[in-house]
Amino acid sequence: MPSERPPGDVLLEARGVRRSLGGDVVLHGVDLAVRSGSIHALVGMNGAGKTTLMRILLGMLSADGGTASLFGIPVASLPSARWREVGQMIETPAIYPELTARENITAAALLHGLDRAAVPDSVRRAAEDLGLEQWLDRRGKRLSLGTRQKVALASALVHRPTVLVLDEPSNSLDPSAVVRLREVITGVAQRGGAVLVSSHHLDELARLADTVTVLHRGQVVGGLDPRGIDLERAFFDLIYQADQDLPGEAE
Repeated sequence: MPSERPPGDVLLEARGVRRSLGGDVVLHGVDLAVRSGSIHALVGMNGAGKTTLMRILLGMLSADGGTASLFGIPVASLPSARWREVGQMIETPAIYPELTARENITAAALLHGLDRAAVPDSVRRAAEDLGLEQWLDRRGKRLSLGTRQKVALASALVHRPTVLVLDEPSNSLDPSAVVRLREVITGVAQRGGAVLVSSHHLDELARLADTVTVLHRGQVVGGLDPRGIDLERAFFDLIYQADQDLPGEAE
């Protein structure tokens, strides 16, 4: 289980974030703060707005209202040098199918500003961390879904980011890879980084997260204690209560 850590600086934050898509309100004034040295889990049912919130925090979508910031700076104003400190994987693993796994991870390292001389060792370490060594010279289109997931994760981690945002990172991973990923994510927090991760695997989050925030129907409806005895029961109790308190809201 995660150990107690003193609160650090807020590195990733949403304040009153609102967003509509296709005429439907997806986020209703969401507040969220992810601190240095912590792993913050975001959980909710399908359609709760988790991915939309992550996209806004990463500047991939604009908010209709409220603010999203990284390192205390609004995302729209963040200098490119600071974006180099951010790693992310949102939804499906995005890799170049005609490039090898090594070339995909190398491209990510260069795009994040790593010195060319340091790239080969950084790629090798990232591959070793996720058990990718034997697949490094195979083209992306010939990799299994789980291996493509590892390549995308290695690409998000190769530059040792300070802020890491991962959307369902353990999807398609085998149990050994899940353990490896847990160790890598924990390492980011231990060196002072801030991690925001979404997952449907509540048992995995219990081993990983310091803080668990529940998003439901576009609103933060509470938090869960990752050290609790029955995280799944607590989650569904919270969702049930939220449904009683928010009648008639759009899904």
